[in-house]
Amino acid sequence: MSDQFPLIGESGTTSWPRLARLWLTLDAAWRLGSRPVGLILLHRARLAAGLPQRALAGPHPVAGRFLPASAPAAPPLVDGVAAAVLAATAALPEAPDWHGRYDPMAPALGMDLFARGDVRPVWEASRFADILLLAQAARLDPAGGHLDRAEARLHAWCAANPAFRGPAWACGQEAALRALSLALALALLDADRDPPRSLPPAARALLRLCARRIAATPAYAAAQDNNHSLSEPAGAYACALLLGEARAAAWAARRLAAAVARLVAPDGGFAQVSPGYARLALDVLSVAEVLRRRRGAPDFPAPLAARAGALAAWLHRLVAPEDGSTPHLGVEDGSAFADLGLRGPADARGSVERAARLFAGCGADLPEDAGAAWLGLAAPASRLDRPARWRADGSMGWAEAGATAVLRTGTDGHRGRLRYRPAQSDLLHLTLRDGPRAILRDAGTGSYNPPEPWWPAALASAAAHNAVVFDDTEPMPRLGRFLFARWPRLSPLADGAARRDAAGPGQARKVAVAGRCWTVTDHLSGRFGGATLRWRLPPGPWRLLADGATDGAIRVAVAAEPAGAPPAFRLERGWESPAYGQIRGATLLRIDAGRSVSTIVTQVTLAP
Repeated sequence: MSDQFPLIGESGTTSWPRLARLWLTLDAAWRLGSRPVGLILLHRARLAAGLPQRALAGPHPVAGRFLPASAPAAPPLVDGVAAAVLAATAALPEAPDWHGRYDPMAPALGMDLFARGDVRPVWEASRFADILLLAQAARLDPAGGHLDRAEARLHAWCAANPAFRGPAWACGQEAALRALSLALALALLDADRDPPRSLPPAARALLRLCARRIAATPAYAAAQDNNHSLSEPAGAYACALLLGEARAAAWAARRLAAAVARLVAPDGGFAQVSPGYARLALDVLSVAEVLRRRRGAPDFPAPLAARAGALAAWLHRLVAPEDGSTPHLGVEDGSAFADLGLRGPADARGSVERAARLFAGCGADLPEDAGAAWLGLAAPASRLDRPARWRADGSMGWAEAGATAVLRTGTDGHRGRLRYRPAQSDLLHLTLRDGPRAILRDAGTGSYNPPEPWWPAALASAAAHNAVVFDDTEPMPRLGRFLFARWPRLSPLADGAARRDAAGPGQARKVAVAGRCWTVTDHLSGRFGGATLRWRLPPGPWRLLADGATDGAIRVAVAAEPAGAPPAFRLERGWESPAYGQIRGATLLRIDAGRSVSTIVTQVTLAP
């Protein structure tokens, strides 16, 4: 849900004078590059010509059963899993909200997805997580009527969401995720062994509709250079595989492998520098791989398996082994796709575990993971490690004495140019966690379509991150919900990274750690009138000190060079989004430095 070129000046974005808007749009197009720009123009030309609309025209009957009449026995599971599944099943709403305030009969391709609130929760309700849950329950409790309940929900969904109308069909990625979930539910029920003959007729019909929706707008998905580019060929692959269309499956597999090769670096860095979106990518790839193995289909072309394994290793470094939480970094929407272990959006350990077993040949933090047990994935003896120092495209990290830090480096381009659009103005942002607790924090995402227009500036701006802002001016002008112009140039350092803003000033950030003491050195350069560094702090009784702030357990001390130009300190109120759709107050330590300051050194001492 992230058009590269939304309408400039739309609600929730910044309006610019006509000439400035044109110049910034051209700047953004140049930075994006010819491939995504050409693809989005092709998509719009096809829409204008009515080609996707014609591809989706005609009758769309869905009749008969979706699921088999019986379920196989459940696999061996650790204590408590069966009770958790059955409790979650009992808690499912009888009447899901599949539409929100959107018109379920509106032509899907012409819908304004920002006119009636946030479409993200609406889409979540149509990803068929409830069908997966009921399939699990049917295997645990054969006499509980769970298959009949799942069957009724699928028929109700199709009646309430006629093909290619309403919000559920407005996005090809959502059709793809729906197809992957349905295919996985059929696999859990052992109805995928001899497709298409083994598939109930309504399942075949719905998979064909999902495949048609994915095929209608391929240029849009490819242009995004994000999870759309992975999810849609993966969904097309699942449809073709279960429909017995070998040539279509091979073509989708090649598209998927090419997208992985483009978006996931050999070191595991992902085009979307975000633990949440890395998790979604891994979940999608894991489901596709499980379906492939069950059918005995040819391996995915290289380098899909190797890159997926590297992405699993990258996410594993960010996951807290204690509770599965990850640092807020970039944007994320709380997805927990195909969450067979019922870990929820806040715990990514199950996603890493199954991806590590499938693509890296080793385990992670959950040797007895229920999700892996449902998929029949044995627990390898070896496990992914967590190195003390690491670097990947777009990020680098440190781990010492129970604490971890991640620096958003952005150095994944050529000659300092970013290869992929930043989703937030977060370059050189540093997150520091002590175990799972965030000490130096990120503001989070908020919402794609927030209820208040000030949310994006409060959460996504440079001033909302732990980095330097020069002259109170945002380094990247915002063009739309998902697009900035005038991206900074980035360069790697041995122990950090450097950034040069388009306006001229620069910041070079170096990170060092000794035990429980973390030192962040920011060298400032270029012409500027003043520089402001903010550190986003955890909740607590923070108070100012002569050289920084403390909450009684954590101390943040700041010094500037030259010594004759002391910075000014103050605690200020800000905002943070602890989960998608939520916002609350936050405390920030603000450091204001004059034009003569060349270096700001911050020392964070954690509680012993």
